[in-house]
Amino acid sequence: MLEQKLADRDRVPVRSAAAEDLRSAYTTHGLNSYQVCRYSRQLLVPAFGIAGQEKLLSSSILVIGCGGLGSSAALYLAAAGVGVLGLVDRDTVELNNLHRQIIHSEEAIGTSKVRSAATSCRRINSSLSILEFPNGFSADNALEIVRKFDVVVDATDNLPSRYLISDACVVARKPLVSGAALGLDGQLTVYNHKNGPCYRCLFPVPPPQSACQRCSDSGVLGVVPGIIGSLEALEAIKLASGTGEPLSSRMLIFDASLGRFQNIKLRAKNPSCVACGDNPEITEANFHNMNYEAFTGVAMTDEVIRKQVVSLSNSLSCLELRKRIEEKVPHVLLDVRDEHQYAISALPQSTNIPLSQLQKNSQELRDIILDDEKMPVFVICRRGNSSQEAVELLRNSGVNALDVTGGLEAWSREVDSKFPLY
Repeated sequence: MLEQKLADRDRVPVRSAAAEDLRSAYTTHGLNSYQVCRYSRQLLVPAFGIAGQEKLLSSSILVIGCGGLGSSAALYLAAAGVGVLGLVDRDTVELNNLHRQIIHSEEAIGTSKVRSAATSCRRINSSLSILEFPNGFSADNALEIVRKFDVVVDATDNLPSRYLISDACVVARKPLVSGAALGLDGQLTVYNHKNGPCYRCLFPVPPPQSACQRCSDSGVLGVVPGIIGSLEALEAIKLASGTGEPLSSRMLIFDASLGRFQNIKLRAKNPSCVACGDNPEITEANFHNMNYEAFTGVAMTDEVIRKQVVSLSNSLSCLELRKRIEEKVPHVLLDVRDEHQYAISALPQSTNIPLSQLQKNSQELRDIILDDEKMPVFVICRRGNSSQEAVELLRNSGVNALDVTGGLEAWSREVDSKFPLY
Protein backbone atom coordinates (compact mmCIF):
# COMPACT_ATOMS: atom_id res chain seq x y z
CA MET A 1 0.00 0.00 0.00
CA LEU A 2 2.74 2.45 0.97
CA GLU A 3 4.74 1.52 -2.11
CA GLN A 4 1.78 2.33 -4.32
CA LYS A 5 1.30 5.71 -2.65
CA LEU A 6 4.96 6.56 -3.15
CA ALA A 7 4.66 5.62 -6.81
CA ASP A 8 1.61 7.86 -7.16
CA ARG A 9 3.11 10.95 -5.56
CA ASP A 10 4.40 12.62 -8.73
CA ARG A 11 1.82 11.36 -11.15
CA VAL A 12 -0.20 13.82 -13.12
CA PRO A 13 -3.90 12.89 -12.74
CA VAL A 14 -4.84 10.57 -15.61
CA ARG A 15 -7.28 11.90 -18.15
CA SER A 16 -9.16 8.80 -19.30
CA ALA A 17 -12.88 8.78 -18.63
CA ALA A 18 -12.66 5.40 -16.89
CA ALA A 19 -9.94 6.61 -14.56
CA GLU A 20 -11.86 9.81 -13.81
CA ASP A 21 -14.97 7.77 -13.02
CA LEU A 22 -12.93 5.54 -10.71
CA ARG A 23 -11.38 8.54 -8.95
CA SER A 24 -14.75 10.22 -8.51
CA ALA A 25 -16.04 7.09 -6.85
CA TYR A 26 -13.73 7.82 -3.91
CA THR A 27 -13.06 11.59 -3.96
CA THR A 28 -14.41 14.85 -5.31
CA HIS A 29 -11.09 16.71 -5.17
CA GLY A 30 -7.77 16.72 -7.02
CA LEU A 31 -5.48 15.12 -4.41
CA ASN A 32 -4.10 11.68 -5.16
CA SER A 33 -3.85 8.91 -2.56
CA TYR A 34 -0.22 9.75 -1.73
CA GLN A 35 -1.10 13.40 -1.05
CA VAL A 36 -4.13 12.45 1.01
CA CYS A 37 -1.97 10.22 3.18
CA ARG A 38 0.97 12.62 3.42
CA TYR A 39 -1.06 15.69 4.37
CA SER A 40 -3.85 13.86 6.18
CA ARG A 41 -3.30 15.53 9.56
CA GLN A 42 -3.70 18.94 7.91
CA LEU A 43 -6.72 17.77 5.95
CA LEU A 44 -8.39 16.88 9.24
CA VAL A 45 -8.27 20.53 10.36
CA PRO A 46 -11.71 21.92 9.41
CA ALA A 47 -10.43 25.47 8.88
CA PHE A 48 -7.81 24.19 6.40
CA GLY A 49 -8.99 20.92 4.91
CA ILE A 50 -8.94 19.84 1.27
CA ALA A 51 -9.51 23.36 -0.05
CA GLY A 52 -6.58 24.77 1.90
CA GLN A 53 -4.25 21.97 0.87
CA GLU A 54 -5.15 22.28 -2.80
CA LYS A 55 -4.48 26.03 -2.71
CA LEU A 56 -1.18 25.46 -0.92
CA LEU A 57 -0.07 22.83 -3.44
CA SER A 58 -0.74 25.27 -6.26
CA SER A 59 0.99 28.21 -4.55
CA SER A 60 4.55 29.54 -4.64
CA ILE A 61 6.33 31.03 -1.63
CA LEU A 62 9.70 32.81 -1.57
CA VAL A 63 11.95 32.69 1.51
CA ILE A 64 14.64 35.37 1.46
CA GLY A 65 17.40 34.34 3.83
CA CYS A 66 18.37 30.77 4.74
CA GLY A 67 19.61 31.57 8.23
CA GLY A 68 17.98 31.34 11.65
CA LEU A 69 14.55 32.56 10.57
CA GLY A 70 14.64 30.99 7.13
CA SER A 71 15.64 27.56 8.44
CA SER A 72 12.43 26.78 10.27
CA ALA A 73 10.31 28.75 7.80
CA ALA A 74 11.61 26.81 4.78
CA LEU A 75 11.47 23.42 6.49
CA TYR A 76 7.85 23.83 7.57
CA LEU A 77 6.78 25.20 4.20
CA ALA A 78 8.42 22.24 2.49
CA ALA A 79 6.76 19.79 4.85
CA ALA A 80 3.36 21.47 4.55
CA GLY A 81 3.26 20.98 0.79
CA VAL A 82 3.80 24.36 -0.83
CA GLY A 83 3.83 23.94 -4.60
CA VAL A 84 6.99 25.91 -5.36
CA LEU A 85 9.49 27.04 -2.73
CA GLY A 86 12.02 29.76 -3.55
CA LEU A 87 15.23 30.11 -1.53
CA VAL A 88 17.49 33.18 -1.61
CA ASP A 89 20.86 33.61 0.11
CA ARG A 90 24.36 34.40 -1.09
CA ASP A 91 26.22 33.30 2.04
CA THR A 92 27.96 30.04 2.88
CA VAL A 93 27.39 27.90 5.96
CA GLU A 94 29.68 28.64 8.92
CA LEU A 95 30.21 26.81 12.19
CA ASN A 96 28.71 29.64 14.23
CA ASN A 97 25.45 29.33 12.23
CA LEU A 98 24.58 25.85 13.41
CA HIS A 99 23.14 26.58 16.85
CA ARG A 100 20.16 28.31 15.25
CA GLN A 101 20.19 27.53 11.51
CA ILE A 102 18.85 24.00 11.83
CA ILE A 103 18.39 23.52 8.11
CA HIS A 104 22.18 23.13 7.77
CA SER A 105 24.49 20.37 9.01
CA GLU A 106 28.15 20.19 9.98
CA GLU A 107 28.84 18.56 6.62
CA ALA A 108 27.48 21.68 4.88
CA ILE A 109 30.04 24.06 6.41
CA GLY A 110 31.69 26.04 3.63
CA THR A 111 28.95 25.31 1.10
CA SER A 112 26.18 27.52 -0.26
CA LYS A 113 23.34 28.10 2.20
CA VAL A 114 20.81 27.91 -0.61
CA ARG A 115 22.16 24.56 -1.82
CA SER A 116 22.27 23.20 1.73
CA ALA A 117 18.75 24.42 2.51
CA ALA A 118 17.36 22.99 -0.73
CA THR A 119 18.91 19.61 0.06
CA SER A 120 17.32 19.56 3.52
CA CYS A 121 13.92 20.56 2.15
CA ARG A 122 14.02 17.85 -0.51
CA ARG A 123 14.86 15.26 2.14
CA ILE A 124 11.64 16.20 3.89
CA ASN A 125 9.52 16.36 0.75
CA SER A 126 11.00 14.86 -2.42
CA SER A 127 8.02 15.96 -4.53
CA LEU A 128 8.75 19.60 -3.74
CA SER A 129 9.70 22.00 -6.53
CA ILE A 130 12.48 24.38 -5.41
CA LEU A 131 13.87 27.45 -7.16
CA GLU A 132 17.35 28.35 -5.90
CA PHE A 133 18.81 31.86 -5.94
CA PRO A 134 22.36 31.60 -4.54
CA ASN A 135 23.46 35.03 -5.78
CA GLY A 136 21.47 36.99 -3.24
CA PHE A 137 18.78 39.65 -3.46
CA SER A 138 19.45 43.18 -4.71
CA ALA A 139 17.73 46.07 -6.43
CA ASP A 140 18.95 44.61 -9.72
CA ASN A 141 17.16 41.26 -9.42
CA ALA A 142 14.51 41.83 -6.74
CA LEU A 143 11.49 42.45 -8.96
CA GLU A 144 12.37 39.63 -11.33
CA ILE A 145 12.56 37.18 -8.43
CA VAL A 146 9.57 38.39 -6.42
CA ARG A 147 7.21 38.29 -9.38
CA LYS A 148 7.67 34.52 -9.65
CA PHE A 149 5.93 33.95 -6.30
CA ASP A 150 2.59 34.47 -4.58
CA VAL A 151 3.91 35.19 -1.07
CA VAL A 152 7.27 36.51 0.15
CA VAL A 153 8.90 35.74 3.51
CA ASP A 154 11.56 38.15 4.79
CA ALA A 155 13.97 36.05 6.85
CA THR A 156 16.88 38.49 6.69
CA ASP A 157 18.53 40.26 9.61
CA ASN A 158 19.62 43.64 8.30
CA LEU A 159 17.95 47.00 7.76
CA PRO A 160 18.69 47.69 4.06
CA SER A 161 17.30 44.27 3.11
CA ARG A 162 14.06 45.01 4.96
CA TYR A 163 13.51 48.21 2.98
CA LEU A 164 14.52 46.53 -0.28
CA ILE A 165 12.23 43.53 0.19
CA SER A 166 9.28 45.64 1.30
CA ASP A 167 9.62 48.03 -1.63
CA ALA A 168 9.93 45.15 -4.08
CA CYS A 169 6.77 43.55 -2.71
CA VAL A 170 4.88 46.82 -2.98
CA VAL A 171 5.93 47.36 -6.60
CA ALA A 172 5.20 43.72 -7.49
CA ARG A 173 2.00 43.69 -5.41
CA LYS A 174 2.93 40.73 -3.23
CA PRO A 175 2.10 40.20 0.46
CA LEU A 176 5.14 40.13 2.73
CA VAL A 177 5.62 38.11 5.91
CA SER A 178 8.32 39.79 7.99
CA GLY A 179 10.01 38.44 11.11
CA ALA A 180 12.92 39.43 13.33
CA ALA A 181 14.76 37.86 16.26
CA LEU A 182 17.51 39.18 18.50
CA GLY A 183 18.68 38.12 21.92
CA LEU A 184 15.58 36.78 23.67
CA ASP A 185 13.07 38.79 21.65
CA GLY A 186 11.22 38.29 18.41
CA GLN A 187 8.51 39.94 16.34
CA LEU A 188 6.32 39.12 13.38
CA THR A 189 3.91 40.92 11.06
CA VAL A 190 2.48 40.91 7.53
CA TYR A 191 3.05 43.92 5.28
CA ASN A 192 1.39 45.04 2.06
CA HIS A 193 -1.66 42.81 2.44
CA LYS A 194 -4.98 44.22 1.27
CA ASN A 195 -5.15 47.71 2.80
CA GLY A 196 -2.46 47.16 5.42
CA PRO A 197 0.74 49.19 5.75
CA CYS A 198 4.12 48.44 4.23
CA TYR A 199 7.43 48.64 6.08
CA ARG A 200 7.99 52.25 5.00
CA CYS A 201 4.61 53.30 6.36
CA LEU A 202 5.87 52.46 9.83
CA PHE A 203 9.52 53.45 9.31
CA PRO A 204 9.70 56.21 6.69
CA VAL A 205 13.12 57.24 8.04
CA PRO A 206 15.77 54.64 8.95
CA PRO A 207 16.76 54.48 12.62
CA PRO A 208 20.30 55.59 13.57
CA GLN A 209 23.09 53.08 13.01
CA SER A 210 23.53 52.71 16.76
CA ALA A 211 20.03 51.24 16.96
CA CYS A 212 20.64 48.67 14.20
CA GLN A 213 21.73 45.48 15.93
CA ARG A 214 22.45 42.08 14.39
CA CYS A 215 22.82 38.69 15.98
CA SER A 216 26.48 38.64 14.89
CA ASP A 217 27.03 41.59 17.24
CA SER A 218 24.37 41.27 19.93
CA GLY A 219 23.70 37.53 19.86
CA VAL A 220 20.52 35.46 19.79
CA LEU A 221 19.37 32.38 21.68
CA GLY A 222 19.12 29.76 18.96
CA VAL A 223 15.53 28.68 19.52
CA VAL A 224 14.13 32.24 19.29
CA PRO A 225 14.57 32.65 15.50
CA GLY A 226 13.31 29.08 15.20
CA ILE A 227 10.05 30.10 16.86
CA ILE A 228 9.65 33.26 14.80
CA GLY A 229 10.59 31.46 11.59
CA SER A 230 7.94 28.82 12.29
CA LEU A 231 5.39 31.57 12.78
CA GLU A 232 6.51 33.13 9.49
CA ALA A 233 5.78 29.81 7.79
CA LEU A 234 2.35 29.79 9.44
CA GLU A 235 1.50 33.27 8.16
CA ALA A 236 2.72 32.37 4.67
CA ILE A 237 0.55 29.24 4.69
CA LYS A 238 -2.45 31.27 5.84
CA LEU A 239 -1.94 33.76 3.01
CA ALA A 240 -1.39 31.09 0.36
CA SER A 241 -4.32 28.92 1.43
CA GLY A 242 -6.78 31.62 2.43
CA THR A 243 -6.92 30.26 5.97
CA GLY A 244 -7.58 32.42 9.01
CA GLU A 245 -6.75 36.08 9.45
CA PRO A 246 -3.17 37.14 8.59
CA LEU A 247 -1.22 39.47 10.89
CA SER A 248 -1.78 42.49 8.66
CA SER A 249 -1.86 45.81 10.56
CA ARG A 250 -0.85 43.89 13.69
CA MET A 251 2.47 42.80 15.15
CA LEU A 252 3.13 39.75 17.28
CA ILE A 253 5.87 40.40 19.85
CA PHE A 254 7.58 37.50 21.63
CA ASP A 255 9.50 37.83 24.90
CA ALA A 256 11.32 34.55 25.46
CA SER A 257 12.58 35.53 28.91
CA LEU A 258 9.00 35.74 30.19
CA GLY A 259 7.44 33.27 27.76
CA ARG A 260 4.99 35.95 26.71
CA PHE A 261 3.34 36.91 23.42
CA GLN A 262 1.75 40.29 22.76
CA ASN A 263 -0.41 41.26 19.80
CA ILE A 264 -0.34 45.00 19.12
CA LYS A 265 -2.12 47.13 16.55
CA LEU A 266 0.06 48.96 14.02
CA ARG A 267 -0.44 52.34 12.42
CA ALA A 268 -2.65 52.36 9.35
CA LYS A 269 -1.37 52.56 5.81
CA ASN A 270 0.15 55.99 5.17
CA PRO A 271 -1.41 57.77 2.15
CA SER A 272 1.81 59.81 1.86
CA CYS A 273 4.12 56.78 1.88
CA VAL A 274 6.76 57.02 -0.86
CA ALA A 275 6.34 53.30 -1.57
CA CYS A 276 2.66 52.39 -1.23
CA GLY A 277 1.00 55.80 -0.88
CA ASP A 278 -1.38 57.55 -3.23
CA ASN A 279 1.48 59.06 -5.25
CA PRO A 280 4.41 56.66 -4.83
CA GLU A 281 7.92 57.84 -5.59
CA ILE A 282 9.38 54.33 -5.70
CA THR A 283 8.21 52.71 -8.92
CA GLU A 284 9.27 50.01 -11.32
CA ALA A 285 10.89 52.67 -13.48
CA ASN A 286 13.35 53.83 -10.82
CA PHE A 287 13.57 50.75 -8.59
CA HIS A 288 16.87 49.54 -10.06
CA ASN A 289 18.49 52.85 -9.12
CA MET A 290 17.70 52.54 -5.41
CA ASN A 291 20.73 52.31 -3.10
CA TYR A 292 19.49 50.82 0.14
CA GLU A 293 22.86 50.69 1.87
CA ALA A 294 23.33 54.42 1.27
CA PHE A 295 19.75 55.12 2.38
CA THR A 296 20.13 53.27 5.69
CA GLY A 297 23.85 53.77 6.26
CA VAL A 298 24.12 50.04 7.01
CA ALA A 299 25.72 47.23 5.00
CA MET A 300 23.61 44.29 3.80
CA THR A 301 26.24 41.74 4.80
CA ASP A 302 27.71 40.80 8.17
CA GLU A 303 31.15 41.74 6.90
CA VAL A 304 32.69 44.20 9.33
CA ILE A 305 33.82 47.46 7.78
CA ARG A 306 36.90 48.63 9.64
CA LYS A 307 37.02 52.38 10.06
CA GLN A 308 40.53 53.82 10.36
CA VAL A 309 39.96 56.55 12.93
CA VAL A 310 43.26 56.35 14.79
CA SER A 311 46.44 57.29 12.93
CA LEU A 312 48.89 54.51 12.12
CA SER A 313 51.42 56.11 14.44
CA ASN A 314 49.02 55.44 17.30
CA SER A 315 48.45 51.80 16.34
CA LEU A 316 50.31 48.52 16.48
CA SER A 317 49.68 45.17 14.82
CA CYS A 318 48.91 41.95 16.64
CA LEU A 319 52.36 40.67 15.67
CA GLU A 320 53.91 43.74 17.29
CA LEU A 321 51.80 43.18 20.38
CA ARG A 322 52.99 39.59 20.63
CA LYS A 323 56.61 40.79 20.36
CA ARG A 324 56.09 43.32 23.18
CA ILE A 325 54.55 40.60 25.34
CA GLU A 326 57.35 38.11 24.63
CA GLU A 327 60.02 40.74 25.32
CA LYS A 328 58.19 41.70 28.52
CA VAL A 329 58.04 45.35 27.59
CA PRO A 330 56.10 47.14 30.37
CA HIS A 331 52.58 47.93 29.23
CA VAL A 332 48.91 47.69 30.09
CA LEU A 333 46.75 45.52 27.81
CA LEU A 334 43.26 46.98 27.97
CA ASP A 335 40.29 45.02 26.60
CA VAL A 336 37.31 47.35 26.07
CA ARG A 337 34.65 44.75 25.21
CA ASP A 338 31.57 44.28 27.37
CA GLU A 339 32.02 42.03 30.38
CA HIS A 340 29.95 39.17 28.97
CA GLN A 341 32.07 39.10 25.80
CA TYR A 342 35.29 39.24 27.82
CA ALA A 343 34.09 36.17 29.71
CA ILE A 344 33.92 34.17 26.46
CA SER A 345 37.61 34.49 25.61
CA ALA A 346 40.41 36.95 26.34
CA LEU A 347 44.17 37.39 26.11
CA PRO A 348 46.14 36.53 29.26
CA GLN A 349 47.15 39.45 31.49
CA SER A 350 44.58 41.75 29.90
CA THR A 351 42.46 44.14 31.94
CA ASN A 352 38.79 44.49 31.08
CA ILE A 353 37.19 47.92 31.30
CA PRO A 354 34.29 48.28 28.84
CA LEU A 355 34.24 51.22 26.46
CA SER A 356 30.94 52.35 27.98
CA GLN A 357 32.67 52.70 31.34
CA LEU A 358 35.55 54.64 29.84
CA GLN A 359 33.10 57.03 28.23
CA LYS A 360 31.56 57.72 31.62
CA ASN A 361 34.74 58.38 33.55
CA SER A 362 38.15 58.26 31.85
CA GLN A 363 39.84 60.02 34.79
CA GLU A 364 38.85 57.14 37.04
CA LEU A 365 40.47 54.79 34.53
CA ARG A 366 43.77 56.67 34.72
CA ASP A 367 43.72 56.40 38.50
CA ILE A 368 43.05 52.64 38.31
CA ILE A 369 45.53 51.40 35.73
CA LEU A 370 48.36 53.91 35.52
CA ASP A 371 51.14 53.96 38.08
CA ASP A 372 53.45 55.50 35.50
CA GLU A 373 51.77 57.78 32.99
CA LYS A 374 54.46 56.98 30.44
CA MET A 375 53.57 53.29 30.39
CA PRO A 376 51.83 52.53 27.08
CA VAL A 377 48.29 51.22 27.08
CA PHE A 378 47.55 48.77 24.25
CA VAL A 379 43.81 48.79 23.58
CA ILE A 380 42.09 45.78 22.03
CA CYS A 381 38.50 44.80 21.23
CA ARG A 382 36.74 42.18 19.15
CA ARG A 383 37.26 43.63 15.66
CA GLY A 384 39.24 46.83 16.01
CA ASN A 385 36.59 49.54 15.91
CA SER A 386 35.62 50.06 19.56
CA SER A 387 39.29 50.04 20.50
CA GLN A 388 39.88 53.04 18.24
CA GLU A 389 37.13 54.96 20.00
CA ALA A 390 38.76 54.11 23.31
CA VAL A 391 42.21 55.19 22.10
CA GLU A 392 40.91 58.57 21.00
CA LEU A 393 39.17 59.08 24.32
CA LEU A 394 42.24 58.04 26.31
CA ARG A 395 44.71 60.09 24.31
CA ASN A 396 42.50 63.15 24.72
CA SER A 397 42.80 62.51 28.46
CA GLY A 398 46.58 62.38 28.31
CA VAL A 399 46.99 58.60 28.28
CA ASN A 400 49.66 57.06 26.01
CA ALA A 401 47.23 54.67 24.30
CA LEU A 402 47.78 52.61 21.13
CA ASP A 403 45.17 50.72 19.12
CA VAL A 404 45.72 47.00 18.42
CA THR A 405 44.77 46.89 14.74
CA GLY A 406 42.01 44.42 13.84
CA GLY A 407 41.34 43.34 17.40
CA LEU A 408 41.04 39.76 18.58
CA GLU A 409 39.90 38.54 15.18
CA ALA A 410 43.22 39.75 13.77
CA TRP A 411 45.02 38.05 16.69
CA SER A 412 43.40 34.78 15.65
CA ARG A 413 44.43 35.27 12.01
CA GLU A 414 47.94 36.56 12.56
CA VAL A 415 49.14 35.11 15.86
CA ASP A 416 47.16 32.15 17.18
CA SER A 417 44.41 30.43 15.18
CA LYS A 418 43.39 28.55 18.33
CA PHE A 419 42.07 31.71 19.95
CA PRO A 420 38.29 31.11 20.41
CA LEU A 421 36.40 33.39 18.05
CA TYR A 422 32.68 34.03 18.40
